[in-house]
Amino acid sequence: MTTTAVQEIVCAHSPDSDDAFMFYGLATKKIRSKIVTFRHVLEDIETLNRKAMQGVYELTAISYHAYPYVADKYLLMASGSSVGDGYGPMLISTRPMALEELKGKKIAIPGKMTTAYLALKLIEPDFEPVVVPFDKITDAVSEHSVDAGLVIHEAQLTYGKAGFHNILDLGKTWKKLYDLPLPLGANALLRSLSSDVQTECCRMMRESIQYALDNHEEALNYALQFARDMEPSLAEKFIGMYVNHYTVDAGDLIPKAAQKLLDMGFEAGLIPNKVTVEFVR
Repeated sequence: MTTTAVQEIVCAHSPDSDDAFMFYGLATKKIRSKIVTFRHVLEDIETLNRKAMQGVYELTAISYHAYPYVADKYLLMASGSSVGDGYGPMLISTRPMALEELKGKKIAIPGKMTTAYLALKLIEPDFEPVVVPFDKITDAVSEHSVDAGLVIHEAQLTYGKAGFHNILDLGKTWKKLYDLPLPLGANALLRSLSSDVQTECCRMMRESIQYALDNHEEALNYALQFARDMEPSLAEKFIGMYVNHYTVDAGDLIPKAAQKLLDMGFEAGLIPNKVTVEFVR
């Protein structure tokens, strides 16, 4: 009798509290498989987007904005999406101002492949993007090297306490304009993986997210080490924003919202090729 070798899947995601929460079941081996094992790599989302263009990792977190650039190599997973439903990345500044005042001005962005950047360009096309690591954007704003900053992680909850003003909430505006959630990040699998491995990865991802939701306190305690000095209550709120029922399963609504976003990006000349979103379950 021959035994099938267990395939190691390199699983790359951001060192963030919400990603740590959803990958908790996998990272701590609570969720296991007879055919695949996971090795975790932590990198910021813009680095992951760039590496996905080369097909570096078997399973990787990507921005939805990056999908048209990597769709030849990857399929989207139905589990693991980060979605802003009436809330999302925020444009902040050191003083209150109208969005129109930022026309032609410098805005710090966390990367040109991020969904936050695409959504902002669709709402306000006229600004000068300055790429800054996501965790240094508030510094750039307070030092006035830029006129405003686009924050995608915990600063969405801490900007007020730090003395910044909210100019635009992208998820809120998106919901108001199109009555859709804003799909921000996804997990993607290499197309070259066998279908049974793809299916197994999807099962494990879904079960890992569900495990974290069902065992909230232990998963939260694990995720807090990635919360960048946030108070536990704020970290819990942030995780609750981006790990929810859409994360367990994208259903029909998130593919619809993602298709709308990417079609608009293509029509606006911000994305070079039209693409059909493809999900694997």
